[in-house]
Amino acid sequence: MDAYGNALKAYIKGLKKSKIKVECDIAETEYWPVSEFFHSWNDMSLLERTALELCHGKILDIGAGSGCHSLWLQNNGKEVTSIDISEGAIEVMKEQGLKDIRNIDFYKAPTIPEMKHNYDTLLLLMNGAGIAGTIANLPRFLLTCKELINDNGCVIMDSSDLIYLFLDEDGSALIDLNASYYGELNYTMSFKGEKDKEFPWLFIDFDTLCGICEQEGWSCSKIAEDDHYQYLAELRTK
Repeated sequence: MDAYGNALKAYIKGLKKSKIKVECDIAETEYWPVSEFFHSWNDMSLLERTALELCHGKILDIGAGSGCHSLWLQNNGKEVTSIDISEGAIEVMKEQGLKDIRNIDFYKAPTIPEMKHNYDTLLLLMNGAGIAGTIANLPRFLLTCKELINDNGCVIMDSSDLIYLFLDEDGSALIDLNASYYGELNYTMSFKGEKDKEFPWLFIDFDTLCGICEQEGWSCSKIAEDDHYQYLAELRTK
């Protein structure tokens, strides 16, 4: 099933008002306009623009989706490889003229010889940290990144601190300390009656990210943040 990919394909075929149904285990069902996945430079947030301007050398756009970030990089003379597990997303990126596209799971990318230790920048946007899935899987995520970047490479990714969902009027946070980390969510996406499998997605606060990076041999710097708990981080191996 590829509801997400089919929604992207429907959009570029002319269904510009299409919406994708998004269900989450801690929030009400939402219907996201598919157009939100097709950002032009003028539509991009300051964090997105900052991330793209920081990309250098050989770039790997992970979870590239519609390819909007890769396309900007390519159009501006950057060498970029775009990967996604969605076959529909791959078709959309091809139709938009991206040159180096791979239909592959991020965690399997290091098994491809020409991809291992081959990139100067790993780019993960639109809550790119989410691909880690859970806090427990973050070391595996970082290890995979380490296997893909070269000695001087970096990871540029964004995430959000969902603490605002649990804030009381006095500013205190109502969090169940016996539950899993509050930024671990489970999603499903549906489009025109087709429903993808549920998948985990991680929203991680910056301090927790830094702590785990330190344990795993990475430095972590906050590059930018907005006024709604979203931030852009740069990770480098020590």
